[in-house]
Amino acid sequence: MIREATTWKLRTRALELGRRTLVMGVVNVTPDSFSDSFLISEKAVGHAIDLLDEGADIVDIGAESTRPGARVSGGGSGTDAPAVSAEEEQARLLPVLEGIMRARPAAIVSVDTYKADTARAAIAAGAEIVNDVSGFLWGAGMETAAAEAKCGLVMMHTRGRPDEWATQAPLQPDEMMRLVKTGLEASLARATEAGIALESIVLDPGYGFGKRGGENFTLLRRQAELLELGRPLLTGVSRKSFLGRALAPLYGGATAPIDRRETASVAGMVAAILAGASIVRVHRVREAVEAALVADAVLGNG
Repeated sequence: MIREATTWKLRTRALELGRRTLVMGVVNVTPDSFSDSFLISEKAVGHAIDLLDEGADIVDIGAESTRPGARVSGGGSGTDAPAVSAEEEQARLLPVLEGIMRARPAAIVSVDTYKADTARAAIAAGAEIVNDVSGFLWGAGMETAAAEAKCGLVMMHTRGRPDEWATQAPLQPDEMMRLVKTGLEASLARATEAGIALESIVLDPGYGFGKRGGENFTLLRRQAELLELGRPLLTGVSRKSFLGRALAPLYGGATAPIDRRETASVAGMVAAILAGASIVRVHRVREAVEAALVADAVLGNG
């Protein structure tokens, strides 16, 4: 299958998907993110404006790290308390969101959260999209919050929780693809049962989220199979560790460090576009915009 042209319905507007690849730029406001964190809100706002000036269609703000080993709500450590409370998450995130909206009122902002209270606060401050990396699995009430807001929604597939990933058993390719597909189907069902319109939903395969090493390349190679679910795909492979491991022959067998994964990130992103992604989530926007134009030309969308 190939991606199709469609409309993504957001809170106050709509985005056309499929004719060209949209670029979502990442703004991290955490002290422990694996890449490019901006805890000082003024610096985070400035970074977001830079991403928009470089051609980002959307900026995605995240205030809680979901790196491997992190503790999230209902985590495998046996506690329901996440490492970052909703109050702390909002204290980090809202000043950045408000600063972006003051500087660029027309900007399309997404919030990376699985907490309903944070989603509601961000939507009230001007966010158009909620990006739930858990696909409604980690935080209670997100279905209701998204349905009430009528916002755009990204639902990611996650296998388990970050503090469980290191001990999960490897999966065979067909088994993994079934797991991702059925997980996304379940998230879609929960969303529609809550009254969320299908036109508001985009799906994310969840690279690195409970997928180990080469499993991510299998997912990338077979990603187009997920288009059978009938919704556009957003992918985020930027700077992920599986790309660093692919570069190991250049680093004496060691995983390439994060600051040496930019070319690999662009290569992985282009592969994702050719395998059906309509939106790509990236750290370096200018390079992504240029590469996406070439990928779109290959697809005949240029």
